[in-house]
Amino acid sequence: MGYDVIIIGGGLVGLATAYQYLQKFPDAKLALLEKEDAVGLHQSGRNSGVLHSGIYYKPGTQRASLCRKGKEMMEAFCEQHGVDYDLCGKVIVAKDESELPALQRIYDRGQINGIKCEVISQERLLEIEPHVRGIQAIHVPEAGIADYPAAARMLAAQITKLGGEVHVNTTVTGIQETANEVVVETTNNTFTAQHLIACAGLHSDRIAKLANVDTPVRIIPFRGEYFQLTADTEHYCNGLIYPVPDTRFPFLGVHFTKMIEGGVDCGPNAVLAFAREGYTNTQFNLKDLSEALRYRGFQKFAFKYWDYGLSEMRRSFSKRAFVKALQALIPAVTVADLDPHPAGVRAMALTADGEMHDDFAFANTERMTHVINAPSPAATACFAIGDYIVEQYA
Repeated sequence: MGYDVIIIGGGLVGLATAYQYLQKFPDAKLALLEKEDAVGLHQSGRNSGVLHSGIYYKPGTQRASLCRKGKEMMEAFCEQHGVDYDLCGKVIVAKDESELPALQRIYDRGQINGIKCEVISQERLLEIEPHVRGIQAIHVPEAGIADYPAAARMLAAQITKLGGEVHVNTTVTGIQETANEVVVETTNNTFTAQHLIACAGLHSDRIAKLANVDTPVRIIPFRGEYFQLTADTEHYCNGLIYPVPDTRFPFLGVHFTKMIEGGVDCGPNAVLAFAREGYTNTQFNLKDLSEALRYRGFQKFAFKYWDYGLSEMRRSFSKRAFVKALQALIPAVTVADLDPHPAGVRAMALTADGEMHDDFAFANTERMTHVINAPSPAATACFAIGDYIVEQYA
């Protein structure tokens, strides 16, 4: 089964890369391989659905540039194919004067990154989000939400329409690069291609290892745990409400997110997942957990952030502790206002030194391109990531 290109991974990055490839090379023979029975079931379908503006990302990084480009491309795709999205706007809220310098730094970064945003007073904040407590905020009107699972399904349909093939229930078991081709063994068939692009998300390091490609990071799974506001308290949130992030830690903190299908997400809480696809605290995979715990990079990371980790674990087991964190933004929220909501798992790429790789990262050989790190805002930026891969490596 010979192809021009094989793409591993049916998440948004893999799908968008396949779509961009066929846009540029309409006569190409392309196969996308997905181990699940449908596309977009993991990180792409289990996130808060935010259409990111790019305000947080360090200027000059690929996260900053590809987020901006990708957001426009995602909006255009949604418009063209009838996928729901909503530029509902976002506020980043300083709760007291100690957070104002950090708020200013975020605003300055936003200006460098070309984000349409403004620092607003408490009075203006209350006009936008009447239930929020804060003394000042940044308003980002262009931030929004999108139906990413629907976008993934539409991309799969468009790939097929353009002549590509989407193979579900197809798990990759072996990869061999030769001088003339790449041979991919799967649970169904053996595929060969002139080029391989791996967009394997939570399994990116393992797919790279299967292909004998060294990567500087190991994927550690962190579960993002959410609640949802009850129907009678959804009015507490009109759009996206974020705290000023604590720059000592690699997370944005619990926040409120209006969802495209209705309702309001609250979270996430971030704790080590006991499996790479461990969406509950009872899902356990011995190989996944032992790999994480034995990895020196994770041990260093855990030692560095032990106090933050304890607070996250406390919120994981105590709904009241979770509510207390939410009340820093919306004091009216109570335990009774929260319903359970499905969790997601984030693929955190850690170096052996215990540092989080905070930008998109790729590893390349003569005939292979591996996306080894695609953190948030990868869903927002997926079309731009795909375009970058096609332009640079295909």
